[in-house]
Amino acid sequence: MKILNKWLISLALIASGLSPLVSSATLTVSKTNGNASSPLLYGIMFEDINHSGDGGFHGQLLQNNGFQGTDPGLTAYAAVGKVTISQDKSNPVSSTITSSLKVAVPSGTTGMVGFSSAGYDGVPVLAQEYVSYFYVKGLYSGTMEVQLVGSSSGKVYASKSVTISSITSAFTYITVNLQSEASPDGNNQFQILFDASKVHGSSLSFGLPQLFPPTYHGRYNRLRDDAARFLAEIEPSFLRFPGGNNLEGASPADRWKWNNTIGPVANRPGRQGDWTYPNTDALGLDEYLQWCEDMGMTPVLAVWSGLTLGGGGIVTGNALEPYVEEVLNELEYVLGSTNTKYGALRAKNGYPNPWPVQHIEVGNEDNLGGGCGSYAARFTKIYDAVHAQYPKLTVIASTTSKSCLPATLPEGVWTDIHHYLKPDSFVSLFNEWDNWSRTHPIFVGEYASTHSNTGAKTHYTNMQGSCGEAVYMIGLERNSDIVKMASYAPLMEHFNMDDWSPNLMGLDSTPGSLTGSTSYYVQKMFSTNRGTTVLPVNSDNKFGPLYWVASNNGSTYYVKLANYGGSSESVTVKIADTTSGQLQMLSGGEETSNLPNNVSITTQTSSISGHGSFNFDVPAWGVAVLAVS
Repeated sequence: MKILNKWLISLALIASGLSPLVSSATLTVSKTNGNASSPLLYGIMFEDINHSGDGGFHGQLLQNNGFQGTDPGLTAYAAVGKVTISQDKSNPVSSTITSSLKVAVPSGTTGMVGFSSAGYDGVPVLAQEYVSYFYVKGLYSGTMEVQLVGSSSGKVYASKSVTISSITSAFTYITVNLQSEASPDGNNQFQILFDASKVHGSSLSFGLPQLFPPTYHGRYNRLRDDAARFLAEIEPSFLRFPGGNNLEGASPADRWKWNNTIGPVANRPGRQGDWTYPNTDALGLDEYLQWCEDMGMTPVLAVWSGLTLGGGGIVTGNALEPYVEEVLNELEYVLGSTNTKYGALRAKNGYPNPWPVQHIEVGNEDNLGGGCGSYAARFTKIYDAVHAQYPKLTVIASTTSKSCLPATLPEGVWTDIHHYLKPDSFVSLFNEWDNWSRTHPIFVGEYASTHSNTGAKTHYTNMQGSCGEAVYMIGLERNSDIVKMASYAPLMEHFNMDDWSPNLMGLDSTPGSLTGSTSYYVQKMFSTNRGTTVLPVNSDNKFGPLYWVASNNGSTYYVKLANYGGSSESVTVKIADTTSGQLQMLSGGEETSNLPNNVSITTQTSSISGHGSFNFDVPAWGVAVLAVS
């Protein structure tokens, strides 16, 4: 929807600091002449950054369980009792999990001994049932104890005895369920103990130990239930995966490889991820797609386009052909019938029906890292191959920069833009899409307020930053005939294990640690109050510092507002033939943040009534959603 020239003038005044404060505004919502809004508008982008996958959403709680990555060492492991532990490459679990943990017991040792895992900066121990899986190799006949123990207190919160009869020639696979009581903090460890007298002078090797709390929808090797439920409250419409930078790799050999992320976890080699730590890839292609199915999200599958990070070079021309074939193989795995090679493999892995993938993105940020000059040719090569076999797929280019794209972009192609900005900069982009060509739809694939207006780095997003994002989101929604999807990024961090800040939400090993940022609540408010049609609004005031957008879905009308200013704004909203509904409000100090385990700002909801007219105040740095019928 195009805005009036006086509103553009107002934006210029705001940017110059000359715009007068508006103390009140009357907004009259028209019920006719609206624009259709994208049903996919609000979604999420995921890549394994900040231990948001391993140690975050993925339920498996033990770090370094497969000795993956370039130099895993004994990270997270410790000996329990008078034993020696080491990485054992002579007893691989599989051809891909090439090490196990050797526990050597000196002659004459007695008592219960073994090893512990400190998880990801601790193990979250709640009053719930856990399940552990592990492999053991070596001569042993007797019981082992699987425990959850306070690392400092020594208190045992859960313990289960399991009878083991293991041999030296092959690994024995063990499954253990254990019921736990709650720990008061996250300073806990997982232990496997055995009778030293049965092993003394010898050793046992333990492979791929796993520990899962309850998982989302109770699925095997899936998402941590509490984190997934917290995310699902946003009601996201799509999931873009697996990145982001974590798609690209430091070299072509280090890229995210779809075929290394499927099948049994013991057959997944993992990789050194692009964010300082190894990825187990236990959260792999099928798990991402199951995540989409379980949350009702549309998958947006990113494929590698030849661009690498860290000086690994760019693959172009004929050298790109094998990687184009790799993309086609992945799409056959996802979409193919069971009569195809890779469709049959999908069925063998437990998924007989094709996954409902409709969107693929070619690369990530190919306007950066020296990728711009070759992207047009690389995109065209991949697009032509994909479109020839899958003409109904929506293909997304990883940039909107015209200098990086083909001179003539094929019909139906979307383009992607990313913004990491100061709050003022988001406000200045309120009208970014008002006069944009409607020829090719837009995906705002990543955005977040990452710096204060002084240029200082933001670690935890605050109300001024979130309010700036809300102003920009109002601009997106006003133009959601052309802006089809938008996703905040990054999605999640494991506190104290982060690579990037700020993030939408976070957790650690402490009970009740799930923390939504102020931006999380903005995303939730906007996503859960969606209209199908964006409606015109007549106002007696210009945009700034108050911004708004109106929509409806049937007989329910929504008005979203953001007050990007230091004074409260009085608002009257007029919508004919409406009588009552709810007012959601998020507000707080300009620099106030939600901190780990210390949430001070959440959405407040109240009932509101009127006879086609509703009066309320939007506090300074406040975000509001009015929903009435």
